[in-house]
Amino acid sequence: MRVVIADIKGRGGFVNKDTVVGGYGSRFRGFSWTTRWIERLRKLYQNVPSIHAAYLAAIFENAGHQVRVTRDELVDGDIALILSSLVDYRHEIEWAQEAKKRHGMRVGFFGAPATHMPELLESHADFIIKGEPEQAAMRIASGEMPKGIMASPAIDDLDSLPFPAWDLFHQGSRHAVGRSFWASRRVFPILSSRSCPEFCTYCPHRITAPYRARSAENVVAEIEEICARHPQPYLIFRDPLFSEERERSTGIAEGILRKNLNVRFECETRLDDLDKDLLDLLHRAGLNAVTFGVESVDPATLKRVGRRPIPPEHQREIVSYCRDKGIATEGFFVIGFLTETVESIRATIDFAIDLSPTFALFKMLTPFPGTPLFKHMKSLITEVNWEKFDGYTPTFRHPNLSHEDLRHLLGLAYTRFYVRPSFALNYLGIKTPIETLDTLMHLEAYTKRRQVEEDHAFFEAHASKAIDQ
Repeated sequence: MRVVIADIKGRGGFVNKDTVVGGYGSRFRGFSWTTRWIERLRKLYQNVPSIHAAYLAAIFENAGHQVRVTRDELVDGDIALILSSLVDYRHEIEWAQEAKKRHGMRVGFFGAPATHMPELLESHADFIIKGEPEQAAMRIASGEMPKGIMASPAIDDLDSLPFPAWDLFHQGSRHAVGRSFWASRRVFPILSSRSCPEFCTYCPHRITAPYRARSAENVVAEIEEICARHPQPYLIFRDPLFSEERERSTGIAEGILRKNLNVRFECETRLDDLDKDLLDLLHRAGLNAVTFGVESVDPATLKRVGRRPIPPEHQREIVSYCRDKGIATEGFFVIGFLTETVESIRATIDFAIDLSPTFALFKMLTPFPGTPLFKHMKSLITEVNWEKFDGYTPTFRHPNLSHEDLRHLLGLAYTRFYVRPSFALNYLGIKTPIETLDTLMHLEAYTKRRQVEEDHAFFEAHASKAIDQ
């Protein structure tokens, strides 16, 4: 059987799919000079292939089928399995319709929207895989005719899965090493665990299946295979909490060192799961970057959405230690929790600047289908276009803030964080000899002027509303 695995390239903005926001994906569109610059850099240097597509490719190849992986091209085959996303689902449907029309293929969708919102896709497909896709793929590879809604229960023993078939993917996927855009390497995502053991009400990572983890030995064996086929790879651990189980993350690092694997990697985790000893070990094994969630600086806000607060002092200590060791950091922040005000959001922006990670990602609170937050906020949701549930667009009626307010505050966060001299020094690696002082002074003046202008416009608009009322 000729099998096509389709991870369709996003249309418009920087589209990130697969494990991002539990598989719904996100779309970053620049809406200011600062954010347009970030969008361009992400398109160039954060080109990460789909790990679930690679798992499916391995399953079909191991079963003796002819497999092709495509990002855009309408290749011929007998059956196509298409990775679905919420932010680009219409484009994916168009590809499926054209594949059926041109080549007569059976087409099906897998991923978070296919699992939690099959009604979006089922009229355009011969089958929908509901759940983690590997078990259903194994049945299809064994000869089962896929049709309708195919339940695909999660596989408990993740060590039993074949390693992703990266040899079938385009060789040009590269990623910025350690969030530095001066160097890039061939990039490979890797999952050492699936789902998440936490209970944040807004996060879709745990809604498809319960948390399970692979053994450290199995993960190291996969890394060894990648290194044997692709010299000096860059790995991205896509686990939401890589260091949740310290013994396992320690075992992975020790295995890399023991086998002398020439690899660099980044991971996502909670900062309270890191300390100096673990960071030292991970750094020796090749750790280049750590991404982590802060979300809000207000502990009460975090507790209301089921997130365990982390003391700010510990966050500062870990980020500072990473900086000293040359480990890049990226903090995630959320704007628009239901109890927030202009002042509380500005406090979170202030904390992001004070914390000063290498990179900051600010997003709008988004009620994703299947999450407890979605059920809680259903009566507040105003957006009917699912593709706008992208993490950067207001989709609900906020008790205290208008959509215009939320967009302004999101833009303000990016401007204040990125258009400042200390970001240039910290992130771009600019030194401070005399010849750069003039540039820094102009940048400082520009930053202050932009902040004053934006704040004036924002509060003038609020004053006008108050007068009208």
